[in-house]
Amino acid sequence: AVCVGELTHATERIASLRAGTLTLLEDNPDAQSVAAVSSSLLSKVTNAPQPIQQMLGDVRVADSLQQALALRDSLADEQSVITADGIWLGKHWLRVSKDKDARAGVLSREHAMRRLKTELREFQARFDTARKLLKDGRRRLQQLEERRETVQSDAAALLKEYADTKAALDAARFRLDQADARQRAIAEETSELQTEQIGSEEQLRESKRRFAEAQRTLTELQAQRTQLEQRRDELNAELRRVREQAEQDRQAVQDITIQFESRRSSKESAAQSLTRMRAQLEQFSCRESEIREQLQQGEAPLAASKQNLEEQLGKRVAVEQELGAARRQVEEVEAELRDLDQSRMAVDNDLQEARSAVNEAEIAVRELSVRREGFLEQLAETSFSYETLIEEIDESASIEGWEEKLAVLRRRIDRLGPINLAAIDEFKEQSERKDYLDAQLQDLYSALDTLESAIRKIDRETRARFRETFENVDKGFKRLFPKLFGGGHAYLELTGDDLLSAGVTVMARPPGKRNSTIHLLSGGEKALTAVALVFAIFELNPAPFCLLDEVDAPLDDANVGRFCDIVRSMSEKVQFVFITHNKGTMEMARQLSGVTMQEPGVSRLVSVDLDEAVKMAAS
Repeated sequence: AVCVGELTHATERIASLRAGTLTLLEDNPDAQSVAAVSSSLLSKVTNAPQPIQQMLGDVRVADSLQQALALRDSLADEQSVITADGIWLGKHWLRVSKDKDARAGVLSREHAMRRLKTELREFQARFDTARKLLKDGRRRLQQLEERRETVQSDAAALLKEYADTKAALDAARFRLDQADARQRAIAEETSELQTEQIGSEEQLRESKRRFAEAQRTLTELQAQRTQLEQRRDELNAELRRVREQAEQDRQAVQDITIQFESRRSSKESAAQSLTRMRAQLEQFSCRESEIREQLQQGEAPLAASKQNLEEQLGKRVAVEQELGAARRQVEEVEAELRDLDQSRMAVDNDLQEARSAVNEAEIAVRELSVRREGFLEQLAETSFSYETLIEEIDESASIEGWEEKLAVLRRRIDRLGPINLAAIDEFKEQSERKDYLDAQLQDLYSALDTLESAIRKIDRETRARFRETFENVDKGFKRLFPKLFGGGHAYLELTGDDLLSAGVTVMARPPGKRNSTIHLLSGGEKALTAVALVFAIFELNPAPFCLLDEVDAPLDDANVGRFCDIVRSMSEKVQFVFITHNKGTMEMARQLSGVTMQEPGVSRLVSVDLDEAVKMAAS
C-alpha cells in the first residue's frame, strides 16, 4: 500500500480510476507506536509507518495451517492469523490468494525499477563503447578504401598479362591431355577385353566342373534319399509297433492296477475281519473267564462249557489260517506289481530309444534336403539350366585342369585383397533376423502387458478378498472375545497401508485390565485370546472336523465353562475332537475314549458313549 497524509485529497482522483488495484493508508504522526509481539507480522518489519504498525500488530504468524487453526480460537474479533503459504484466517472468516500478480505492490515495483535502471546503465555503457568502435572503424575503412584503389589498379595490369599467358598454356595442356586420355582409353579397352576373354573361358570351365560335381552329388543324394525314405518307413513302422506295444503295456498296467486295488480291498476287508475276529477272541477270552468261574460253582455245566470252548478255539485257528492265506496273497500281488512296473520301465526305455532314432533320421533327411536346395540355388544363380549344361559340357574336360585353373583364380583373388562378396546376403539375412527379433520383442511386450494386467488384476482381487476376510475375521473376533472372557473387547489392526505386505496386530483387553502389550496377559488369557481368534477364522471357512489338543490346560474353572459354552454352540455345525484332562470339558462330551492299564505293561482302549450309559443307568 501507499501511505498518504490525508485520504480526503485523493478521493476525487481515485473516483476517476477505470482499472487497476490501489491501496492507500492515512499516516497519523500523532498516534503512538504499537509494541511488536514476537508472533505477529509487525516483528518481521522494521521502520514501518504507524498505520502499518496497527494493521500488522493484529496479525499473528503460523508455520502451517494446522497451527493457524489451533490459534484461531484464541483470537480476538479484530485479530487474525496468516500462514507462510498465504492462507489468512480470522475468527469467523478465511481468505486464500494464490495469484502471484495480485500480490505485486510497491516493493515489487521498486525492485523492477532498480533492475531496469541497472540494465539501462549497462546498455548505455555498451552503447558508448559501440559508438566509439563505430567511429574508429569508419576512419579505418576510409583508409583501407584508398589503399584498395591503388592496389586494384596495379592488380588489373598484372591480371591482364597473366590471363594471356595462362590462355596459351591452357590450350597446349588441353591438347596434350586429350592425346594422353585417348591413349589410356585404348589401353584400358584392350586390357578389359583380354580380361573378359580369360574370365569367360575360366568361368565356363568352372561351370562345367561345378555342374559335373553337382550331377554326381545329385546322384548320390538320390540314392541316399531312397535309403533314408526306406529307413524312415522302417522307423515309422517300428514307432507304430512300439506305440501299440506301449498302449498294450499301459492297458496291462491299468488292469494290474485294478487287480491290485481289488486285492488291496480284499486285504483291507481281511484286516477288518482279523480285527473283528480279534475282538471276538477277546470276547471269547472274557467268556472263558466267566465259564471258568461258573465251573467252580458246579459240575453240571462243565461238559457244555468245554464243548463251547473247543468250538471257539477251532474258530480261532480257522481265522488265523485265513489271515495267513490273505497275507501270502497280498505279498504275491505286490511282487507281481513290482515285476510289471519293471517291464513298463523297460518298454518306456525302448520307446525313448526308438524316438531318438526317428529324430536323428529326420535330421539327416532335412540336412540332405538343405544341401539339395543349396545346390539348386547355386545352379539358378548361374543363369544356366541343367539340361543345357549337360549338352554343352566339354567331353575332354578334366577335374585336374579345373582345379589348376581354380587355384590360379584363387591366387588372383587373394592378390585383390579381402572382398566380402556375401555382404548383401548377410545384410538380407541379418535384416530378416532383425525383423524376426522385432516381432519377438513385440510379442514379449504384448505378453508383458498381458502379464502386468493379470498381476494388477490379481493384486486387486487379492486386496479385495484380503479386506473382506480381514473384516469378517475381525467381526468374529470382536463377537467371540467377550463371550470367552465375560466382557472386555478385542479387535484386529493392520500394521501397514499396503494390504499385500501389511501385518496384522491382535489388540485384546480383558475386563478389568489396562494392558499395553500381550506379554502382560496371563497364560490362560493368552490361550482364550488365541481360541477366540482361531474360532473366528474357523467360522469363516468351517471344516467337518475340528481337533483341539489340550486347549483348556491353562484355564481355570470359570474360563473352562465359557470355553465349553463356545464349543457347545459351534458343535451344531462342526464335530469337535478334543484331547483334555479337565473334568468340566469331559462332562460336555458325548463320547469318551481313553487308555487304561489294568495290568502293568498292558494298555487297553476304553470307549464310553454317554448317551448309552445314561440309558443303561435309567433302565
